[in-house]
Amino acid sequence: MRLDQFVSQAMGISRSHAQSLIRQGALTLHEQLLKNPSQHIKPHDPIKLEQTLLTLPQPLYLMLNKPAGVVSATTDPHQRTVLDLIQHPHKHTLHVVGRLDKDTTGLLLLSSDGDWSHRIASPRKQIGKTYLVTLAAACNDEALEQLRQGIQLHGEKHPTSPAQVILVSEQQLRLTIYEGMYHQVKRMLAAVGNQVITLHREQIGGLGLDNELAVGEWRVLSDEERDEF
Repeated sequence: MRLDQFVSQAMGISRSHAQSLIRQGALTLHEQLLKNPSQHIKPHDPIKLEQTLLTLPQPLYLMLNKPAGVVSATTDPHQRTVLDLIQHPHKHTLHVVGRLDKDTTGLLLLSSDGDWSHRIASPRKQIGKTYLVTLAAACNDEALEQLRQGIQLHGEKHPTSPAQVILVSEQQLRLTIYEGMYHQVKRMLAAVGNQVITLHREQIGGLGLDNELAVGEWRVLSDEERDEF
């Protein structure tokens, strides 16, 4: 990894601040000054800042109860992002694990562990994502059966995998899908002649949204929750 990336993550500072420290000659490796921010180093190299050994933080695994109106991104020049809701010294190391649309609420995972995130997001893993869907009109038996069989969406090469569908009320259902196509739930319901009014993600695999988390709140996953994936 790059030296400036290492220093940024190890100290919880911006990349530009890390580059400034490096150029000032504040970093050493085996008593040799390091002055090139783009130099590649190994994560376990004994790099010191004024004789203090720097180490990378442990990977982070977070759960957020995402509110509507916030984009699933780490930076955006014009809109509030989910990372703006996180107060953690190493939040700059986080990425979003399977984004939610701006108007979709509920369970969102963030992590600094790329391998863990890939296991969750990869379609090959067939990890279910469960949503509570509120509809503009009643959902009839024919539409429910189409969802359960799989739907050929416009612009996609293959039909969706069969979804699990539970009718909660005439205009509300609990839908579990196994892919992550663009606007998939909204497109699936549009394909059967309906419209999504609200969309709330309740669960990913065996991990459900913590009922104690208020909208906009987050917490670190337990070891057991992390090991769900």
